[in-house]
Amino acid sequence: MDFQSFLKYVPYIAQLELPGIAAHSIMAPLERIESLKPGMGSNAKKAAVMMLFYPKNEQTHIVLIVRNTYKGVHSAQIAFPGGKYENDDLDYAFTALRETHEEVGVSPEEIEVIKAFTPMYIPPSNFMVYPYLGVANKPLQFTADPSEVAAIIELPLAVFLSQEIVTSAAMTTSYAVAIEVPAFNIEGKIVWGATAMMLSELKEVIKKVIKNETSLKI
Repeated sequence: MDFQSFLKYVPYIAQLELPGIAAHSIMAPLERIESLKPGMGSNAKKAAVMMLFYPKNEQTHIVLIVRNTYKGVHSAQIAFPGGKYENDDLDYAFTALRETHEEVGVSPEEIEVIKAFTPMYIPPSNFMVYPYLGVANKPLQFTADPSEVAAIIELPLAVFLSQEIVTSAAMTTSYAVAIEVPAFNIEGKIVWGATAMMLSELKEVIKKVIKNETSLKI
């Protein structure tokens, strides 16, 4: 989808009621369904991530990162730019902007925060994550923080919206061995768990706005 067309949808995305758990459940492992219920993670640590859209060669893209390999439950996983809430952060949107700057080198001034998406509790790391949709109106130059980011993925929106990237995979997790989980296959990399569930809500919102295009005054 070309970026100017995407921008016409943004005001409607901002106004749309979020599907929340219904969308998260599409890409949730069966063992994680219980953790999606309201009230879970009340004592969890806090974090925020940025679902950032931007133009590249006039086409709409979203940026993802491949985390470094380390001793932790999210080692080498694909994620949105983001990280832990700090006490001097103004709010969770500030956290998402700050962490995006630190991890991929995009300054907060380049990003317009459009909408907060449904928070998600992640039991393995005991984090409540607050996702935000942001838009940068100009092409971006990414600079990965080598201490946290192994690679940057620039995913075209058209590919993201395709059903062809939806798959399943056998994964060993912190709570089970070789379980079959719903996933996205993005550039040959398996995206599952919390990131897949957040992507699922994002995808459902965009698809709904596009589907309703004929009734919108675009």
